[in-house]
Amino acid sequence: MNTKEIALAAAKALEDKKGVGVKLLEVTEVTTLAEYFLICTGTSNTHVNTLCDAVEEAVEACGEPLLHREGHRSGTWVLLDFGSLVCHVFTDETRQFYDLERLWNDAKPVPLESL
Repeated sequence: MNTKEIALAAAKALEDKKGVGVKLLEVTEVTTLAEYFLICTGTSNTHVNTLCDAVEEAVEACGEPLLHREGHRSGTWVLLDFGSLVCHVFTDETRQFYDLERLWNDAKPVPLESL
């Protein structure tokens, strides 16, 4: 699988677990940190952790290991780093505060309608 297919599998996992406002951004032209950023909102700290577990399972099933997980204990913002894909799962208040979509507004949005 290529990175985009893995990112789409992760986005589908978020959609399947009722993640809110799932956005996939191709960031290859604006940073060397990753190829894709996946951003999502959970409705509670428990939901955030459930969403993260689903992404981790989906991406690892594609053969891409998790390199680092940050913020799991707080449950308001969890970052999952798979190398070429970085997934951010927030509570609503935290997502609004950090507004990653605005910070990375030069990134190319990837349509997710087909999920």
